[in-house]
Amino acid sequence: MASQTTKLSIDEREPSSSRATRRLRRQGLVPGVLYGGGQDPLPFAVDERELRHALAATGAVVELQIGGSSTPAVLKDSQVHPVRGETLHVDFLRVDLRQSISAVVALEFMGSDEAPGVREGGVLEYVTREVNIEALPTDIPEAIQVDVSAMQINDTLLLSAVTPPDGVTLTDDPEETVVATLTPPTIDAAAEEEALEEETERVGEGEGEEEGGAAEAEAGEAPADAGESAGE
Repeated sequence: MASQTTKLSIDEREPSSSRATRRLRRQGLVPGVLYGGGQDPLPFAVDERELRHALAATGAVVELQIGGSSTPAVLKDSQVHPVRGETLHVDFLRVDLRQSISAVVALEFMGSDEAPGVREGGVLEYVTREVNIEALPTDIPEAIQVDVSAMQINDTLLLSAVTPPDGVTLTDDPEETVVATLTPPTIDAAAEEEALEEETERVGEGEGEEEGGAAEAEAGEAPADAGESAGE
């Protein structure tokens, strides 16, 4: 649970152009905007390294410190460079620690190696990897654990079988959301292709033997025909 908040210092900035934003990034800063709480959006800049550490820390709530005040907030959105992986922009949302909010939380699957269906060669597929929840900001978990250790072949695990932590409400349809399935083993494609090639080779060898026998028979008949012609 996010029982503690992570502190992150930010500096207010003026809304800027793309050129100014690129200049910030060259200085190791990430531009961002703080929304919500009945207040105007607040553009800010934050140290890229400090931001990375804050987002990697345990807990969903970040205590944004600006000037002499602090504001609890949660990450609303982030833009990441597709190649370098660096954060290009972040949006935070002000939150009231006494009021529940909606969030998206990852599912963490446990016990897959012990599942009887997996031991029998079945294929375990994780259909849903994230779920929507409602909880107080400080009760939002990093992930919700799902035990799949009892799954048999042909089993389907629904969200209704997942127990969320105390204070967390799952908002997706529990009877319609498929979390995981365990299907019967399938024939290995490579092995199937190899078996087909072997069968083709055996058929080819058989046809070769038949053609060889026919050729020998025709060769054996040739002298007899020649003898009959000489006798005549």
